[in-house]
Amino acid sequence: MSGEARVSVVPPSKSYAPRSPRAKRVPLSPFVPLLVWLLSSLVAALIVIVGVRDLRRQSDEAASLRAQVLSEALAARVRATSLEDRHQVLERAARRSGAELLLVNQDGAIAVDSSLSPPNTGEIVALLVRGRGETVTELGRVRFQATPLGEPLAHLTLLSFVSAPETPAAIPSLVNSVTFLTLVLVGLAVVVGYSLARDVIEDVRFVRERVSEMAEHRTEPSGRLVPVRSVDQVGALTHSFNQLVQRFAAAERAYREDLRTADVHDRDRSAFLAALSHELRTPLNAVRGFTDLLLSEVEGPLSTEARENLEVVRQSSDHLLALINDILDLSAMESGELSLTVSEIDLWEVARGVVAEARGAAMNRPLVVQLTGGPAKVHADERRVRQILGNLVSNAVKFTREGSVIVSVQETTSGASVSVTDTGPGIARDMQAAIFEEFQQAGDVHARRAGTGLGLAIARRLARMHGGRVELESELGKGSRFTVHLPSVAEEPIPTSSRHSQEHAAASTRGRP
Repeated sequence: MSGEARVSVVPPSKSYAPRSPRAKRVPLSPFVPLLVWLLSSLVAALIVIVGVRDLRRQSDEAASLRAQVLSEALAARVRATSLEDRHQVLERAARRSGAELLLVNQDGAIAVDSSLSPPNTGEIVALLVRGRGETVTELGRVRFQATPLGEPLAHLTLLSFVSAPETPAAIPSLVNSVTFLTLVLVGLAVVVGYSLARDVIEDVRFVRERVSEMAEHRTEPSGRLVPVRSVDQVGALTHSFNQLVQRFAAAERAYREDLRTADVHDRDRSAFLAALSHELRTPLNAVRGFTDLLLSEVEGPLSTEARENLEVVRQSSDHLLALINDILDLSAMESGELSLTVSEIDLWEVARGVVAEARGAAMNRPLVVQLTGGPAKVHADERRVRQILGNLVSNAVKFTREGSVIVSVQETTSGASVSVTDTGPGIARDMQAAIFEEFQQAGDVHARRAGTGLGLAIARRLARMHGGRVELESELGKGSRFTVHLPSVAEEPIPTSSRHSQEHAAASTRGRP
């Protein structure tokens, strides 16, 4: 039916969590030397750039100072030299200093030329206006200085041009030195980095192998302490992991102790319930026997009122006997003493007998109990299958005041199934899992029918013992459908006592670290 909630009760099976995608890892061994080489190269390049800039600046400053000193010294000497000797003095000075020299007038005319290729008049006037600075001549990039000769030759000015190359002579030496030093340092850093990386990798691999052994269940369930082989970050990580292992070991010990205690309590409870049920059955059988004797009117005829009262006693004793039998069955299942007698049975025949009994219980109500489907063969314990169907059908009849209860038998690919569909009040979603627990019923406490709440719990356990399962589909206000799936060949009975003890222990340790 549409919009219905579905709860499947199946035997516990091993579940596998989906594996998360593994992130791509960068190998540490080549990564560390590569990183060291990259950083060293960047540092070396930075040193070269800064060094070249400083060398160029110092070269320009030295060329400017040299041009100034040369110009001022020659100006004083030219001032004291005769007109005929000035050209010889400037030529000798230019040859010795490697500079270019010009003696010019204020209008740019050249009086003495000791240059490789003199500039034109306009350029000379511009240089005189600037006084000092940078320009380009046949020497290339140069620094120049303009120095007037002074009285009595104030109309003459000496221009000196000193080479200031773009690439100072010291730059190649600097580059070679830095390159050599960088290669040496990078080589040492790579060797040291590779050694450290290899040690770290070995430590990490060692820790990973120990953890893998724990994950593959080759050690104790709580794990085993990992030896700390270093005092670095890997050692700190190993120490923290060992603390976690110790915590797991303590939690496991507490869990096992709680599990042992739960097993003891379960056995004591089962023994108590079995003993109590046997003790209750003895006087109850006497009550039922004497009630049957009175109803048979051996001692004389009964009045109508007396017969009705005895019928009430008989029905109550039958109900109490059914409750005692449920408790005994539950106790036997929890202790693992309940066994199955498996043979080939027809679910249709079993269901027909259960439906016939249910029709008698629903005779005085506007309730139709119907059987549909056809023959379906399975290997199972007929008595226990009848008990499963009886619990489901009796619950449906008990909780459905009017409408219908339909029992359907069908063959499936793996065996057969029996569904019990009613038009009762339905079961709330938050109660659908709880009703399969012992001593649980759906609905408000004051609205519950007579019973212990063991019927569905026993039905589920019996179905599991056959290798089957019980499913529930229900919607509040629209009814419920219980479906029992049984395999064609009964599997090995699944123990119920150990599972119940584990669930009890898990509940008692919930919230424990």
